[in-house]
Amino acid sequence: MADPPGCCSACATCLLCPYSCQWITAKKEKRKGLRTTKCDCSWFLFLFCVFLFTLVWLYFAIVILNDFHNFNEFIFRQRKLWLDWSLVLFIATAVLISYSSVLLVLALCLQLCGQPLKLHWVHKILLILTALVVAAAFTGLGIKWAEEWKSARISLQATGPFLHIGTVGGMTLLAWPLASVIYRTRNTGLRVFLLLVYCAAMIALYLAPLGITSPCIMEENQLPPKPALVGHRGAPMLAPENTLMSLHKAVECDVQVFETDVMVSADGVPFLMHDEELTRTTNVQAVFPDRAAQSTAFNWTDLQQLDAGSWFLERRPFPTVQSLSPADRNETIRQRIPSLEQALEAAKQRNISIMFDLRPENHSDYQNFVNVTLGVILQSGIPLQQVLWLPDGFREDVQQQAPGVQQVYGRKRLENEKEPVLHVNLPYQDMSSEEIRQYRQDNISVNLYVVNQPWLFSVLWCSGVSSVTTNACQVLKEMKHPIWLLPSSTYLMIWVVVDCVSFLIIIWAFVLLK
Repeated sequence: MADPPGCCSACATCLLCPYSCQWITAKKEKRKGLRTTKCDCSWFLFLFCVFLFTLVWLYFAIVILNDFHNFNEFIFRQRKLWLDWSLVLFIATAVLISYSSVLLVLALCLQLCGQPLKLHWVHKILLILTALVVAAAFTGLGIKWAEEWKSARISLQATGPFLHIGTVGGMTLLAWPLASVIYRTRNTGLRVFLLLVYCAAMIALYLAPLGITSPCIMEENQLPPKPALVGHRGAPMLAPENTLMSLHKAVECDVQVFETDVMVSADGVPFLMHDEELTRTTNVQAVFPDRAAQSTAFNWTDLQQLDAGSWFLERRPFPTVQSLSPADRNETIRQRIPSLEQALEAAKQRNISIMFDLRPENHSDYQNFVNVTLGVILQSGIPLQQVLWLPDGFREDVQQQAPGVQQVYGRKRLENEKEPVLHVNLPYQDMSSEEIRQYRQDNISVNLYVVNQPWLFSVLWCSGVSSVTTNACQVLKEMKHPIWLLPSSTYLMIWVVVDCVSFLIIIWAFVLLK
């Protein structure tokens, strides 16, 4: 390379010290004749790739935050250890992205100052470890939580236009160090190669909006009605899940449907419980230390002895637990496992619907569970149209005995459907925006679960979904409008302006540095 214009000696020294892990002043560096070799350039390229790799992982970490409570529950069932693992995830991700970002900024500044890119071997090892850790995280995600790849694709509908603008801005800023390298190197082939790669990347970015689609690119008057809220086990961020307190809190959040899970005790009493074991949401190990914690193995008298609220204050499954009022805390510790009869009475008084699954589906006495549960519903006096039936087992029997109960299917409609499907309940990853619109046109109610983050709620709102099941009813209740809504003409104008400004800045950078 040609001799660089350089920068002040103090600045060069401050940049060289953390990057090269040695104290070399600019004058000493010249006397030693240090230059950036091809190997040094390869390590810079590796550093840049590691930075992008960790940046993509940070994006994934933000996306999977919507579903991370499921991961916490999974770890508890496996290890009997409760911890908000999202904190561990974000602390580790912040360390990795900060480290690679600092090194990359140092390298770019050294390049602009004309200093050698002599990356120390310690940094090389740490960068390799960073790449391996992130690769392991992606591998684990693909093996154990593959549906999150679908979540990432959905997230691009919410972030695509803004990721495009940010990426164009970042690549535009790279014009300065790139121009510096091109003007300094004597290798014509390298100059042409770098320039062609950069131009190809920028052209691809400039045209990227042709492939960006989002349901929120629409006119204001085309926006569908706001989706109704279904409380996932009530309002689990404000009260212990599947309790009467949780139901009441959900009503305060304007929830229209209380979603819960039903099991049947050993003496035939249906009650609210999600897990097949009582360990996570009760103090069963303290009250019955010598008994297995299987939910259906206990009779109703034993179940009533269990505390179904204190765990909520002790484990703090959500950060919102810290903001509970003293009155709510007192009410929490008084919670007991409610029977289905109690839940139906509360739903009838509050005039909300109730939707439930009947667990466990593989139980040998499942048909009896269905009959007992249906008997409680019929005896409760609740209007049958307020009951949404999710279980697939023995659905025909239910339709015959209680034809007024609304049948909700956990699958998409079939081509040769014998009976019309009016309600479907699916994971939000399983339906595209196009399918949601088609179901809406065919008057099929679509409920998607579990939707906690405003960005995801906004995308589904723009798509026209009927309702969403959520843990964060207190957050989604306050949303009066999707996070963003852009008419196609406005987005086209932003696209053209961003691309033109970027092009002018790149030309200015190359002319200025020449």
